[in-house]
Amino acid sequence: MTVTDIVELSKTRSRIFIDHEAAFVLYKGEIRSMNIKKDRELSNQSFRYIMEELLVKRAKLRCLNLLKSRDYTRNQLVKKLRQGFYPETVIDNAIAYIASYGYLNDTKYAMAYIKYAGSTKGKKQIVNDLQIKGVSKQDIESAFAQCEEKNILINEEELIEKLLEKKCYKRKDATFEERQKMAAFLYRKGFSSDKIYKAVGLYE
Repeated sequence: MTVTDIVELSKTRSRIFIDHEAAFVLYKGEIRSMNIKKDRELSNQSFRYIMEELLVKRAKLRCLNLLKSRDYTRNQLVKKLRQGFYPETVIDNAIAYIASYGYLNDTKYAMAYIKYAGSTKGKKQIVNDLQIKGVSKQDIESAFAQCEEKNILINEEELIEKLLEKKCYKRKDATFEERQKMAAFLYRKGFSSDKIYKAVGLYE
């Protein structure tokens, strides 16, 4: 395999191209120590060391450092590693390692989000948020089921009433336009139409 290009990404890192394809990113000190140069051959031994040891170790540490500050979904960690130009095989190995030690649990992540967002958002919006974060439908359903078992879920009707109270909404005195405006607000929060219409007094 031939190193066909070395493209500088920053003062400390460069992207290595092998046989005209982007392969990986290394620090400049590593490039010098392994004597990697453009138009030179890279041995199979060096390639395996970079892919199976050096980068995998770095990707694992990257994941652990990210998880120190907050929880991430599997999809979010994969995106972070891709942003760092880690090869897909390296990403797979790093994610498998993190998951094997219980540091990555999308159901647990979803439960925490449901508990956090459940005081201001309806189920539909929470589900949409979690899907955007890359949580699978199965993990979301499991999270809601476990939250229900632990009585974490907030009753949506009660939540809607609290939001209306916060907005100083008076159902009996509201005009049709005000009811429509409030219904649109609640719909954006992810509540079901039937609960919204009943709460704001539309189509009674």
